[in-house]
Amino acid sequence: MSFNIALSGIAAAQKDLNTTANNIANVNSIGFKESRAEFADVYANSIFANSKTAVGGGVTTSQVAQQFHQGSLQFTNNALDMAINGGGFFVTSSELEAKDHSFTRAGAFKVNSADYLVDSQGNYLQTFPVDKDGNSTSVSLTTTKPVRIPDTAGSPKKTENINIQMNLNAADATLDPALFDPNDRDTYNNSTAVTMYDSLGEPHILTTYFVRPPNAAYTGESNWAAFYAIDGQQVDLAGPAGVFDQDTTGDGVADVLNTPAVNAGGWKGAVIKFNDTGAHTTTDPDPILTVQLGVAGAGVLGPGTDGTQTLTIDFNNPTQYASTFEVTELNQDGTTVGRLTNVEVGADGLINASYSNGSTVALARVALARFANEQGLTQVGNTSWRASLDSGLALAGEANSGTFGSIRSSALEQSNVDLTTELVDLISAQRNFQANSRTLEVNNTLQQTILQIR
Repeated sequence: MSFNIALSGIAAAQKDLNTTANNIANVNSIGFKESRAEFADVYANSIFANSKTAVGGGVTTSQVAQQFHQGSLQFTNNALDMAINGGGFFVTSSELEAKDHSFTRAGAFKVNSADYLVDSQGNYLQTFPVDKDGNSTSVSLTTTKPVRIPDTAGSPKKTENINIQMNLNAADATLDPALFDPNDRDTYNNSTAVTMYDSLGEPHILTTYFVRPPNAAYTGESNWAAFYAIDGQQVDLAGPAGVFDQDTTGDGVADVLNTPAVNAGGWKGAVIKFNDTGAHTTTDPDPILTVQLGVAGAGVLGPGTDGTQTLTIDFNNPTQYASTFEVTELNQDGTTVGRLTNVEVGADGLINASYSNGSTVALARVALARFANEQGLTQVGNTSWRASLDSGLALAGEANSGTFGSIRSSALEQSNVDLTTELVDLISAQRNFQANSRTLEVNNTLQQTILQIR
């Protein structure tokens, strides 16, 4: 009997040593959770046994229990590295369409050859689908899917609308719009440019030239003419040119009315009008619509593009103050094909991809899972676990909500092993092993003594 007791003690001490050694070996394993060997005494009793004189039958290992407390965070320079600050597990699958999920706290993710987010073993990170605004459309493990980060964003969109807001200097000299020449800086007061796109996503430069007509600053109204060019080529209005009025006598009354904003080369321009406080009153024509850029004589777009493309130009509350020319708003609604420039993961797990065309696309939201009994999870290696009867079913949810922790991008959760504690436990387990070995030795000596009795 005493031999068995001593042997059980040696086995328990060995189990404790093994557990401690495994903890120490994984002190640098990302997402690793330390284990603790838990023991219970052994008693064999029957109904009629005298429990007061019963001697225990030794020790047994009741469980090697994992400890899921938070590990410290190590910050990195990789935006795809993720750490959960709080409760929950990342969800992974071994195949693209597989629903046999594994769960991990190791967030060292990367992009594979097919642009999917995977861990170091090639398992696919599972995510919730989102709409264009980044809102999850489903929060269930049955609808999760791997996330792919496209290298390009969308198809080109031709420019249709351009908005300009600026201040035109009321102190600028007057010039004759009929003499306007884009190649002669002395024939216009100011200019501004914006990149616009054709139907194939090819960029073009739209330049707007501003000319202050002669004697335009008479009492009550001021006029400016605006001409347009794309890549240096003339772009006319779709309809008649704008008209301005002149005070040629200097008496403060316009005596030359409805003068067309046309230069000697036939360029047709729009006219922007301001009152005596510098506020915008109207634009002629309004809205400003250019001719079809690929046909109707413009010919500024290349072969294969949509020749019916036109531009609607809107002056958004411009001003005319005695201040320097300044553009405060200049935008257009076209895009070209975008190349991936950046990937970001928010605290709520939303994965956003930014592209060179200025667009930001919400790709997916990282799925998290939790369990009623984390210690009941089955270890499968590679710092991953699977659900079991003891752990209960996985409950899915979003990061930063409920009992789920937040996600820290560019960070990794380190092992939660305390090396100092493990070294102390190692000494304790060694002492236990030695003590039980001594018990076994004493039992052997006693038996040898008994066998020598004659």
